[in-house]
Amino acid sequence: MAKAKRTIKQAAPVHKNEVITASVTDLTYQGLGVAKVDGFPLFVTDALPGEKAEILVTKVLKNYGFARVQRLLEKSADRVELTDQLALTTGIAPLANLAYPAQLAWKKSQVQELFKKARLDVEVADTIGMADPIHYRNKAQVPARMINGRLETGFFRRGSHKLIPTDSFYIQDPAVDEAIRVTRDVLQEFGISAYDEEEDRGVIRHVMARIGKATGELMVVLVTKTKKLPEAEAIAAELRARLPKLESVIQNVNKAQTNVIMGYQNQVLWGKPAIEDILLGKKYLIGPNSFYQVNPETTAKLYQLAKEKAELKKIDIVIDAYCGIGTIALTVANDVAEVYGVELVEAAINDAEENARINQVTNSHFVAADAPSQMLKWAEEGLKADVVFVDPPRKGLTADFIEAVSEISPKRLVYVSCNPATMVRDIKDLVDHSYALEGAIQPVDQFPQTTHVEAVAVLTK
Repeated sequence: MAKAKRTIKQAAPVHKNEVITASVTDLTYQGLGVAKVDGFPLFVTDALPGEKAEILVTKVLKNYGFARVQRLLEKSADRVELTDQLALTTGIAPLANLAYPAQLAWKKSQVQELFKKARLDVEVADTIGMADPIHYRNKAQVPARMINGRLETGFFRRGSHKLIPTDSFYIQDPAVDEAIRVTRDVLQEFGISAYDEEEDRGVIRHVMARIGKATGELMVVLVTKTKKLPEAEAIAAELRARLPKLESVIQNVNKAQTNVIMGYQNQVLWGKPAIEDILLGKKYLIGPNSFYQVNPETTAKLYQLAKEKAELKKIDIVIDAYCGIGTIALTVANDVAEVYGVELVEAAINDAEENARINQVTNSHFVAADAPSQMLKWAEEGLKADVVFVDPPRKGLTADFIEAVSEISPKRLVYVSCNPATMVRDIKDLVDHSYALEGAIQPVDQFPQTTHVEAVAVLTK
C-alpha cells in the first residue's frame, strides 16, 4: 500500500514585530498596499503602489500578514500628504492618501481586471469622477460610546470596536458634520448616556444626520436602545436653536442586540417626519429609514447616463427592478408610456408612491415584492417590457431574475451596479440568455476616497 504524501507546513517568511524593507506592488479592495516577501503577501496600511518602505509586521496569519509603514524610502508621485491620518486609521476614506486622478484610474483598472478574469472582451471607459471629491456625503450614521464618563461620537478604528472621537468625518457634507457635532454636545450637556453593547445598557446607540443637498433641509435622528429618551423635548428644542436649517428631529428605537443600526419604530420629536431633496428635477421625500443615494451629485450623473443609454421612446414600457423609493422610475417616467417598479421593502414602496404623487407622475406602478418573484409573475402575466433597469444589491442578480428577464424579453437592459464583481458574473449569464453587451462599461465614482466603484452596462437582445 502506497504511503500517503506528507504535507510539510512552511513557516511564514516573516514574524510579528519584524521590520523589513519591501516594495509595494498593488492595492487591495480595502485600500491596503500589497508587498510580498518570498511570495508571502503583506497588507500594509498607508502604502501605495510604486513605493518602497521599511514596514513593521503587525500580524502574521497562515497565508498572509499585515504591516504598517515605519519609514518611506521611495514615495509614489501620486501620494497625498495627509495632515490628519484619521481617515485612514478608521477606514472612513481608505484612499485619501492617493491623488484623485490616480483613484479614478485605479477604479477603472479594477473593473478591467474583473472582466479580463471572466474572459469577457469589453471596453471600459474612464471613470466619471467629481470636481470636488471631498465632503460629498449627504448622510452620516455615527456610533456613540461612553468615554471618560461622557457620551462621545466618532468612528471605530479599523478592525475593532474601539471608538475614536472626532469632529470631522472628511467625506461628509460640512452641514452633516456640524449636525453630528452639535447633537453630541447637546446630549453631553443633558447627561444622556451612550449604549454599552457589552453591558446592554444605556440610551444612545447612534446619531444620524442627513441633508437635502438641493434644499438644505436637515434631519437629525437619535437611535436609542430605550423607548424613552430622557429630556426629549428639551433636547429637540436645543437642537432647533443651534441648527438653523433643521427641519426634523426623530427618535428611532432599536431594542435588538444587533449590529443593524436602525430599528423600525420612529417618533417625531419635532418638525416633519421627512425632509425633501431634488434630483434631476424631481422631488423626493426622505425619511429616517429611506434608502436614498448618499452622493446626489454623482447619482444624477449615474441616472442621466442610464437614461441616455436606455434610448427611451414615448411608447416604451419600462421596468425598474430594485426601485427603492422610485428614483430611476420617476427619472424616466415622463419619457415613456408606463413604468413599473418593484422593491422588497414595503416602506420604500410607500415612499415611491408618495414621491410619484408629489411629482404628479401618473404612469408609474409600484409593487412591494421580491424582485425575482415579481419579475417571474409579470412574465407569467404576459408583461412585455421594452427596457428593464436593474440596480441590484451587492449580491447581484439571481438565476430566477435572469430567467424572468429572458421571458419578459426587453430589447434593452440597463445594469447599474454597486459591485462590479457580481455584475461581471451576471453579464456572463445574460449573454448565455441571448443578450449582448453594447458599448463600453462605464465606471462612476459614487464614493470618492473609498475603494467602491459603481458601473453602468447596457445589454441588447
